[in-house]
Amino acid sequence: MDVLLTALGDLTEPFRLLMLVAGVVLGLVIGVIPGIGGLFGLTILIPATYTLDPASAFALLLGMASVTTTSDTIPAVLIGVPGTVGAAATVLDGHELAKQHQAARALGAAYSASLIGGVFGALVLALALPVMRPLVLYLNYGDFLAITIFGLTLVALISGSSPLRGILAALIGALVAYTGLDPYEGAERWTFGAVYLWDGVPVGVLFLGLFGVSELAAIALRGQVQMTGSEPEPGGLRRGIGDTLRNWPLVLRSSAIGSVLGAVPGIGVTVIEWVAYGDAARRPGAGPAFGKGNIRGVIAPESANNSKEGGALLPTLAFGIPGSATMAVLLGAFTIHGLTPGPDLLEKEAPLLVTMILSIAFANILGALICLGLTRQLSRLALVPATTLVPLALCFLALGAFHTSKHPLDLVFLLVFGAVGLAMKRLGWSRPAFALGFVLAPNLERFFVLTQQISGWAWLSQPVALGLLAIAAAELVRRAAAWRRVRGAGPAPGRQPYDRALTLAFGAVALGCGLATLWLPRAAAIFPQVVAVVALGAVGALLWTARSRAVPGDATRSIGPELRFLAVTAGMGLAILAFGHLGGPVVFVLAMAALWRRPQPVRAMIHAAAAASLSWLIFDTLVQQPWPDPWVTRLLP
Repeated sequence: MDVLLTALGDLTEPFRLLMLVAGVVLGLVIGVIPGIGGLFGLTILIPATYTLDPASAFALLLGMASVTTTSDTIPAVLIGVPGTVGAAATVLDGHELAKQHQAARALGAAYSASLIGGVFGALVLALALPVMRPLVLYLNYGDFLAITIFGLTLVALISGSSPLRGILAALIGALVAYTGLDPYEGAERWTFGAVYLWDGVPVGVLFLGLFGVSELAAIALRGQVQMTGSEPEPGGLRRGIGDTLRNWPLVLRSSAIGSVLGAVPGIGVTVIEWVAYGDAARRPGAGPAFGKGNIRGVIAPESANNSKEGGALLPTLAFGIPGSATMAVLLGAFTIHGLTPGPDLLEKEAPLLVTMILSIAFANILGALICLGLTRQLSRLALVPATTLVPLALCFLALGAFHTSKHPLDLVFLLVFGAVGLAMKRLGWSRPAFALGFVLAPNLERFFVLTQQISGWAWLSQPVALGLLAIAAAELVRRAAAWRRVRGAGPAPGRQPYDRALTLAFGAVALGCGLATLWLPRAAAIFPQVVAVVALGAVGALLWTARSRAVPGDATRSIGPELRFLAVTAGMGLAILAFGHLGGPVVFVLAMAALWRRPQPVRAMIHAAAAASLSWLIFDTLVQQPWPDPWVTRLLP
């Protein structure tokens, strides 16, 4: 109790409390901007902590890191663009609710679930620190492999009535994930000689393209976020909070998933949110189907996202083993302040550790309360016309992608995966399955290789692995029975030329990747070869089963709108490259106003100035990192 009171007194000292509030505000801002995220925020904040005492420094850092997964819900729900990769699952049901006049309900549920999840994670951290050592030592790579395999069963849950297409999408996502230098032999896997791809395809760029571009295109076609122009549903905020409280078992279960998996090094927030989403989908309860506006599909990932920070801090403090990429960066802050994570830290710096726990809890409470206070105003963004919303959102989506490495290929891959996302959304393919395959494939390869090297096939006899594999097998059997019952009831691509073309395109990718592995060392080739062969089998099965299926009603609809939006996205990228991160948004917004023939030039100039001002405020004032010279400067004498 004395330690708790001491820590509470330390944290509530005015300057440290100011640091916590500053971190929370910065984290909320960073979470809203697509493509940045808490990892980047920590990177820019750590140098600012050199002159701070440890308690103040970690109040600032943990305040920022704890709430980026709270505010990333705003773009995920309102425009279907995940603010960070941790909000991709929230997009599925949250954006659907926004289109159904229920944006305030989705945001209210998300923020209240985030608050409970964040406090739950801090509580788990406090209770688990004394017993962390035996728990972490008990788990091994075989258990981690079983967790990854269990995560892959989520493909069955998010593929709807087209399991083959979901499986193929996941396999193609896995092949994309194997791009880069092989971790075992150092061999290049389909990098095409580009150093840019040595570290693989950037996760943020892929998610922004796959989900962001396609959803902005849909908003442009509809004219606004909502299906119609009526006011948002009254009382939505209260209803969303009530949904969270009524679903308290789901909140606690998802928070536990986030805390436990957050403590497992290498799992990552993207996997955690999908595991929580899949767990909720296994128990759908009342309401619409998942992916069609089920509020439980918002509550589960948001609870897990915020609770994982406390879990990820467990192995970081106990062993110096970061539980996530964010915690890996945080280890640098420990070094700066002369702290060495481990048993000695737990004994000698108990007040500081409790201060960290309280920082996480207070940050989540403060961040959720700020967002809840703004929910009514934010939900009205669903009424903003597409002619205003889409150009501004596309500016920051492209800037977020380009910010990844400030290389033109960032924008090229944004366009490529934007095209993939548009095609999959148009034809009813599962984009989450593609994303899940991309996220889990590296872990599956790494944990399998390490497990085989250490224990061979003996890992199959371990209790944790056996339990997880049994649950995964039972879930697949249950889903297989459901598929048989609804076979033929769902939409089928059949003879639709666009769907056949996408299937063949995925087959060409699998064939090309498979042939490319013939020149790779065995350790680098084996996993991609297996994935490519299975993917080709899935392509063949799809083409065979689709021979006699009916053509859906929109089979002949022109793909012109999608192609035009891709051209608009390419134009945004060229504007940034040509005129820079300040001039590019101005040129793009004005050009879009002219193309859409808006008779309000003054308003267009105001919007352009607002886009440039926000870009300057975020990327020059808060972030303060150099940007490449615009192309136009090379033409100047």
